[in-house]
Amino acid sequence: QKTGAGYYRYEKGDRTRHPADDAVAPIVASERARLGIDVREVEDREIVERCVFALVLEGARILEDGSAASAADIDTIWVNGYGFPRERGGPMRYAMDLGLVDVLGAMRLFAATDPAFWRIPQTLERAAAAGAWEPA
Repeated sequence: QKTGAGYYRYEKGDRTRHPADDAVAPIVASERARLGIDVREVEDREIVERCVFALVLEGARILEDGSAASAADIDTIWVNGYGFPRERGGPMRYAMDLGLVDVLGAMRLFAATDPAFWRIPQTLERAAAAGAWEPA
């Protein structure tokens, strides 16, 4: 917004986004081609899964490296510190409620097109096999 140009175009003094400058589309198309990314419709569910499951993935990495003692600790921070919906209990609880095996399966599908980001930690593999983040 500061420069008035980018993915969206902004008029001076107006925070309304307008279609991108003509110079942006060829840059996006070039990068898409370079990275082998096809344009496709993405359903709302996939958008939510990619966003929330990325939190779960990072939570599993945090558990694996010992930076947090439990999945509940991670959820407490997300609910109280970052505003994750309290009724969902945090991303780790949300993943449990959905089913860790199903969440892991979705992550494996995402990994097919982005393996560097969706690298699955052993903590998540073990939790899915056990049906819980840590022993009861």
